[in-house]
Amino acid sequence: MLSCGLLGRKLGHSYSPRIHSLLGDYEYVLYEKQPEELESFLRDGPWTGLNVTIPYKKSVIPFCDELSDVAAATGSVNTLVRRPDGALYGDSTDGFGFARMVRGSGVDLSGKKVLILGSGGACAAVRYALTSMGALPVVISRTGPDNYGNLSLHRDAAAIVNTTPVGMYPDNGASPLSLDVFERLDAVYDIIYNPERTALMMDAEERSVPAFGGLTMLVAQAKLSSERFTGTELPDRLIGQITARLAGETRNLALVGMPGCGKTTVAALLGEKTGRDVLDSDCEIVQNRSLSIPEIFSSEGEDAFRTYETQALARLGSLSGRIISTGGGAVLREENYRLLHQNSVIIWITRDLSRLARDGRPLSEGADLEAMYRAREPRYRRFADLIVSNDGPPEQTAARILEALP
Repeated sequence: MLSCGLLGRKLGHSYSPRIHSLLGDYEYVLYEKQPEELESFLRDGPWTGLNVTIPYKKSVIPFCDELSDVAAATGSVNTLVRRPDGALYGDSTDGFGFARMVRGSGVDLSGKKVLILGSGGACAAVRYALTSMGALPVVISRTGPDNYGNLSLHRDAAAIVNTTPVGMYPDNGASPLSLDVFERLDAVYDIIYNPERTALMMDAEERSVPAFGGLTMLVAQAKLSSERFTGTELPDRLIGQITARLAGETRNLALVGMPGCGKTTVAALLGEKTGRDVLDSDCEIVQNRSLSIPEIFSSEGEDAFRTYETQALARLGSLSGRIISTGGGAVLREENYRLLHQNSVIIWITRDLSRLARDGRPLSEGADLEAMYRAREPRYRRFADLIVSNDGPPEQTAARILEALP
């Protein structure tokens, strides 16, 4: 049996084992190695095929006995195969993956200036692919003639590709640059796949610029790598099928809605039906503060509570594949939208106001719920990807949510 895997320095976030389990019948192991371990692992490690990621895509080249034409041209290797005689063959499938990502976006980059952020191994493969498409790539790095300090020279860029790890889990929320300087972007591409939407992508969305994450690229390059490992050609349709399946498995379901609308109950039912962990932002706050929600409101006030809520959502929203139940006022701070949107389908749970539970809810007890709803309704609508009524049995509500998911 083939023994394959992923070589890198920090791999806890990787989706590669799941992807390769859907591509072929072989072992796939995560190998976290320090630079000083690289040579011995490459020469004597228990593997027959490897994918290579940050920071080793260039470092492995001296150990290769042969390079593919693409790997030689790009100076980057993300796929290694140990041949029967022990020789190491290095290839790059990242360019194939990125080209598939661009084709899927439907954006024609031929003859257009495209900025590539970063100058590492992934940059080389992306640059190669863009050139093959007829685009005009410009590499932006921290130093050199084209850098982050003179982006105004490239305000005419038609697209931006982020190949840096800036904004990648667990450092969600960071962006490599501001999009303010660019006047006519057709698209933004980020090869990061976790989170699903990086800060850079959400900045593009806010400017009505189409933005595309790296999951398609990850799956496409894995498909070609698998072919290299096994010597067996796989149908291209697997790329779309596995991408859709993985997106569904890793995307959170985040519930918003009025206090007492049944979010906690529906979240628990969704957890039972899907086998996913169920997380609650109010429970997170209580655990962190060692105080009940009414006690926090009484002793520290609503503003303090809202700050704790945003902190809780920052952690919960960065996770993947969970059910997240939020407090009724989670929509009151705009920054909470991005925290949930980065990895979630946001579901607005509605319920007739006369049926809302009030007990133990500081803002609901004795409140004018109609006035509260009128004030919050635009915010719920702004956040929501999906709106589902919970006026019937909660089991029915959970079933309708799962039926409506893409």
